[in-house]
Amino acid sequence: MQDKRSVLVPPERLAGWVERFGERNGAFSTEHAAGVSGVVTLRAANGCTAEIAAPLAVLSRDEVFSEPVPCEPERAVETLIRYSSVPVTVGLLLIRRGGYGVGLAREGALIASKNGTRYVQSRTAAGGWSQQRFARRRANQADALVETAAERAAALFGVDRPSCLQPGGDATLFSECLAHEKLAAYRALPRLPLLPVPDPRQDVLRQAAANTRSLRISLTGIPMT
Repeated sequence: MQDKRSVLVPPERLAGWVERFGERNGAFSTEHAAGVSGVVTLRAANGCTAEIAAPLAVLSRDEVFSEPVPCEPERAVETLIRYSSVPVTVGLLLIRRGGYGVGLAREGALIASKNGTRYVQSRTAAGGWSQQRFARRRANQADALVETAAERAAALFGVDRPSCLQPGGDATLFSECLAHEKLAAYRALPRLPLLPVPDPRQDVLRQAAANTRSLRISLTGIPMT
């Protein structure tokens, strides 16, 4: 049997992770991905594949190839670490039905933040007038959550403008929040991949800040024993 898995690896641990990938799966080839910066694919002889992406490479257009390009593992690791170590300010915008968390991160550290709770009810299967009243109440709660998150984010981002955004939580609520007029100045910023997070309390914000520089590794074809 085979398995799939995704992991986050801090740049300082990447070299060791790649070494262990070889120990587990045998000889492997290494290539830069086509069309994007900061993505390297490892292909082992046993069929296991690891796609390693440095999210902060979204800020660069260097080393974009039209076709996959073979490379040496050591050089690939060095390149990925360099992309992950760019000293930029990242705007955190995490939002779920249970609340929001906004902040600023630099080099994996949370340097400013604000979070809060705003309850948004789940959907109901009830019908008729009851369902309509429930839907209106739910929409009002979601609107209030988005409004508050947008206001808090705008206040933080206005003090120290981020170079890119780290979305997290509910993708729909994030889109609604970014569409708010108070965040119009930040809509065109590059975005890192959406982080799946629990309700964004302070500890979740700190972990999200650390993850802005972590490499996203997608493993497929993992041999199961």
